[in-house]
Amino acid sequence: MTPTDAYAELVRRSKEVGVLNSCAAVLGWDQQTYMPTSGAGLRGEQMALLAALAHQKVTDPKVGDLLAAVEGSDLVREPESDAAANARELRRTYDRAAKLPQALVEELARVTTQAQQAWQAAKAGNDFPTFRPWLEKVVALKYEEAGAVGFTGHPYNALIDEYEPGTTVAELKELFAGLTRELVPLIRKITDSPKRPDRSILHHDYPVDRQKVFAEAAAVAFGFDFTAGRLDTTAHPFCSGFGPGDCRITTRYNARSFPDAFFGVLHETGHALYEQNLPAEHFGTPLGAACSFGIHESQSRLWENQVGRGRPFWDHFFPRLRQTFPTALAKVSPDAFHFAVNDVRLSLIRVEADEATYNLHIALRFELELALLTGDLLVGDLPAAWNERVKALLGLDVPDDTRGCLQDIHWSFGGIGYFPTYTLGNLYASQLMAAARKDLGPAAVDADFRRGEFQPLKSWLTDRVHRHGQRYRAGDLCRRATGEPLSPRPFLSYLNEKYCPLYGVC
Repeated sequence: MTPTDAYAELVRRSKEVGVLNSCAAVLGWDQQTYMPTSGAGLRGEQMALLAALAHQKVTDPKVGDLLAAVEGSDLVREPESDAAANARELRRTYDRAAKLPQALVEELARVTTQAQQAWQAAKAGNDFPTFRPWLEKVVALKYEEAGAVGFTGHPYNALIDEYEPGTTVAELKELFAGLTRELVPLIRKITDSPKRPDRSILHHDYPVDRQKVFAEAAAVAFGFDFTAGRLDTTAHPFCSGFGPGDCRITTRYNARSFPDAFFGVLHETGHALYEQNLPAEHFGTPLGAACSFGIHESQSRLWENQVGRGRPFWDHFFPRLRQTFPTALAKVSPDAFHFAVNDVRLSLIRVEADEATYNLHIALRFELELALLTGDLLVGDLPAAWNERVKALLGLDVPDDTRGCLQDIHWSFGGIGYFPTYTLGNLYASQLMAAARKDLGPAAVDADFRRGEFQPLKSWLTDRVHRHGQRYRAGDLCRRATGEPLSPRPFLSYLNEKYCPLYGVC
């Protein structure tokens, strides 16, 4: 077989796995939206079977032979070519998957499917003891996975690599330490300021049906294609890209709180724009997949915060919002509303946290995950440890586990190693937005937003980020898009430039 034929067969097999994984994604979406609770057991078996089939195909020794034939040829001479990028990432996937026993892959799929149902019930009932045995199983399985993959230093290195290739515990510890050191005094200045927004205006009567219409209008303005996607409700908002032509986003509504659903929709729309603008012709291969979870998160945080909480955005949308909710907003000024949606305060819930305090929530989870994985923290002691760290980092008392260690879905689906990508996403978002504003012109960008015109920014992001898939690793993509390696400085500058005038500090 020639190298060209070997590459064609490698791509064919990769696309076949892509379709198989998209089937699992449909079942996962259904599980979080419409599946009856009693279906968890069967769904676990379905997911286990699909995971096993995908694992068999990915780890077929023939894949290793095909990769070897391609890697030794002129097809990969140019490291940024289609063949070189696909071969590099398929090799990484193959080598990692080949180390995982099929029984472990099946068991992870089976356990995490049922654990998600157990988590949802435990959260609703503030009942950590019912979730505890499931979390113990998940942690044990993820430790087994880390051991099978292999690691240097901390077992967490094997797990974070799945989400953010090349990132290490040592780097993350340094990152969080530096961010915390800079954020704490800024947050203290803001929270000590006598200037405070009136948050009550966000918690009037906001009928859910009108919230849905308004949120969908914002998603369309950003560029979300509803002929190739949909918006549904769930317990924990997420975006699920099945492949070309089908990307689903979800949110959760609260008739007495406007921000909950609206900013959730903006966030998931950012994810969806990435999915909808990946090159469809490469679906099922690395070139048709997102670069990393951190880069993916940068897209959601950019649209939710950098755009959606900015004054130019609300210069356009606030008049429409007032028309949609005339009773709630009749006496509310644009200034007051903009200040309210940029309120900074120490809070218990990660997904409701403001931009300044959000990363402290991630630092907390990162610390606990490290300890859980090494056994320094037992699952049974998690609630107490969580509450203690919240008190130390945020100065708050946790009233119950629903608002404590049960608030996130991630551990139930086995996402240990996932949380740090949120902070990386915040940093990438700020750096990308700063570069976009420089290239497009800050005044032009703001003027576009005031007109409700977001296509120039979306096109810039598609050109610099979306269309490349996994052609570049995250760090290289950042350097190419922004001209600089990833740095926390753009994020910290953004926070100071936004919040200092609002709160009269700095």
